[in-house]
Amino acid sequence: MDQKNLADLYGLDPIPWSRALEALEATDPQSRTFLATTRPDGRPHVAGVGALWDEGRVYFVSGAGTRKSRNVAQNAHCAIAFALTGIDLVVEGEAERVTDDETLQRLAKRYGDQGWPATVKDGAFTHEYSAPSAGPPPWDLYAVKPRTVFGVLAAEPGGATRWRFEA
Repeated sequence: MDQKNLADLYGLDPIPWSRALEALEATDPQSRTFLATTRPDGRPHVAGVGALWDEGRVYFVSGAGTRKSRNVAQNAHCAIAFALTGIDLVVEGEAERVTDDETLQRLAKRYGDQGWPATVKDGAFTHEYSAPSAGPPPWDLYAVKPRTVFGVLAAEPGGATRWRFEA
C-alpha cells in the first residue's frame, strides 16, 4: 500500500490506515453511504446505498434495472463515500457482481444483523421490501475492492490521507 499525506502543508500527520479500517469495520447501520457511478453519456450519478465493509471489500445491493446497476454494467469504475464517526472515507474501485453462494449468504446475514433480513435465491437477494432506490427484487450484490481510498478526519487533530492499493 502506498500512503500520501494530503495535509502535510498544514503540519498534520498522515492518518494511519488502521484508523480508517477501524472506522470501516465499526460502520454503524445508520451511517450515510453514497455510490457514485458514471452514466453512458459521462454524467455522474450518485445514489444513497446501504454499503457494508466486509473482508477487505465494500458491498452494496442494487436491482438490475436501476440506473446504478446499468451504469456499473457498462463502466465498473465507481466510488463509495462513507460519513463515519470522526472520519469521512471515499473508496474507489471497480464493482463486480457477486454470485457465489458463500459470499451471498455471509452478506445476507450481515444485512440481516442490521435490520434487513434478505434471503438468497438464484444468485441474488430477495425479500418483501428494500430501499425504494434499489428497484424491485431480485437485488444483485456487488463488491468493490479498494484501489484508492481517501480519508479526511472530521474531528481534531484533523488530517487527510490517500491510500493506494495494488490491483
